[in-house]
Amino acid sequence: MVRVLIAGLVAMVIAVAIGPQFIEWLRRQSVGQQIREEGPKHHQAKKGTPTMGGLLIVFAAVAPFLVVSLYTIPGLTILFATVGCALIGFADDFLKVRKQRSLGLSGRWKMLGLVLITAGVGWATTHIGYMDTEIYFPVIDVNVDLHWLYFPFLFLVIAGTSNGVNLTDGLDGLAAGTCAISLLTFLAIAAIDWLRSGEPGFRSDEYLDIAIIAAALIGAVIGFLWFNAFPAEVFMGDTGSMALGGAIATLSIVTETEVLLIFIGGIYLIETLSVIIQVASFKRTGKRVFLMAPIHHHFEMKAWSETKIMVRFWIIGAILCAIGFVLYYRYYLRFNL
Repeated sequence: MVRVLIAGLVAMVIAVAIGPQFIEWLRRQSVGQQIREEGPKHHQAKKGTPTMGGLLIVFAAVAPFLVVSLYTIPGLTILFATVGCALIGFADDFLKVRKQRSLGLSGRWKMLGLVLITAGVGWATTHIGYMDTEIYFPVIDVNVDLHWLYFPFLFLVIAGTSNGVNLTDGLDGLAAGTCAISLLTFLAIAAIDWLRSGEPGFRSDEYLDIAIIAAALIGAVIGFLWFNAFPAEVFMGDTGSMALGGAIATLSIVTETEVLLIFIGGIYLIETLSVIIQVASFKRTGKRVFLMAPIHHHFEMKAWSETKIMVRFWIIGAILCAIGFVLYYRYYLRFNL
């Protein structure tokens, strides 16, 4: 597990060490956040705050991972999804900055990019990896073979999680903190799977590699959070939120805990559902369920401070991740005996 500790600590040190210079470089390049007109009015004060901070997260995580990685299929698959989703987010951020507006890459191009990433993940895990097309449902204790439907399911997991994290990234420190908690849960899952995969010296390199990249991402996110906590000096932008969403989704896929993502990624699910409910209600009845969506803006409109919302969402996220981990410990471990 020394490689895991090295990856996490080095990623955090890189992010904290180069963060100030990186933020200053973004300022010099006029890479500032564009704020939606329909958003909370006090958010207009954040206009111009450096964005694309996701580049810092990705670099800080990828650099130590490439040094200590065992270069297994699961580890490289997570790397592929993380960088691929980051590129989609970067394209979106770049267009926003270039056009000086809050709308960037069109939805169809985002979906096309996510389809290509899903195809890569699906090919890696089922054709050259160790996985089949079955999904395990805990509690009811049932394995369901999705056959060809497994690939649309993967798209739902990757696209849903990456966009869910993107929606969550609306307050200082909110997405970074909740992602760190989700990633920590997957690190624990991968570490336990590795410890139970065999005797010392004969344990699975695949699970260790998963733990290494999870630790690298945690370190990078914590280092980024140093500058992203309220009041934020830099935003992760779509570059960071898409990358972290893609990483979390793929971690659930390679650990075969996709169903547990309902809890481990519960905050992102809640944020997404709040938008769906708001839009559906307004189209159907002309009335809004929330004062503003995503739901963290609803609490802003109720005069909650950003810090209060952030901490409470972290707490809720931690509780949901704990539920997910308990389900993993109760129902999944027996498959790794």
